[in-house]
Amino acid sequence: MEVTLLGTGDTTGTPTVGCDCDTCEEARRRDVERTRFSVHVYNERTDESLLVDASPDFRYQFLREGVSLPDTMVISHIHFDHLDGLGNAYRLFDELDVYAANETDPVTEESVADTVSRKYDYLDAVTVHPQAPLETFETCGFEVTLVPVDHPPLVCYGLSIEDPETGAKLSLSGDTSYGLPAEAREVLADPDLLLADGIVPSELCKYHPLGGKHEHDDVYYTFGTKHMTREGALALADDLDASETRIVHAAHYYPVEQAFADPIAVDGETFSL
Repeated sequence: MEVTLLGTGDTTGTPTVGCDCDTCEEARRRDVERTRFSVHVYNERTDESLLVDASPDFRYQFLREGVSLPDTMVISHIHFDHLDGLGNAYRLFDELDVYAANETDPVTEESVADTVSRKYDYLDAVTVHPQAPLETFETCGFEVTLVPVDHPPLVCYGLSIEDPETGAKLSLSGDTSYGLPAEAREVLADPDLLLADGIVPSELCKYHPLGGKHEHDDVYYTFGTKHMTREGALALADDLDASETRIVHAAHYYPVEQAFADPIAVDGETFSL
């Protein structure tokens, strides 16, 4: 299993357009980026690849990293920074299977699969396959399981991706607070690599209108209600007994002295599992 981090940033990415903060300026100086979230997972046994989330930066990411176009996609939720790159399928694919959860969201009255089907009904190449959360399906030689996480007000899912032949396992927390359900934690546990949402350090919760949640010894593991903090992501890694952890969906609000240090991921990192 070859994992390439195509996009490791939050909604605005780093550097952020029009921003001259120290972190954005340092990113430009170092020539590093955190574009909108997407992960490429290649199965060398089957010569197939799976894409997790369709970043709006799809075209740029694939040209920059030179990885193969995906054979299939999985969409974790319907926020634009995870979905709107699917339009790039136009004229690039003869056929593309897209997997998404079939659970109806009480806010939208659609499932993620329903929304993908509705928004991209003009893409003849795309076939959407609704999947039940917590039920494993097979694609690209991998066993994939969508797990419900906590990203109010919309439904959102993390993923477990396993190679049944080699035993390699990649877990993705998805966009989530630290309050992942127990059944999600069970599926995500014991990964070789965990990609954990960690938008900012805990100290910045004082600037959020809603503050923080999931406090442990005066440290907040959730920024507001939707995303884990750096500390929350690392706590989740400990909870899941992850062999290696990279923090993704990172914002440019990280102080410059933390923003480019482990374990905060940057685009283009690769892992062999």
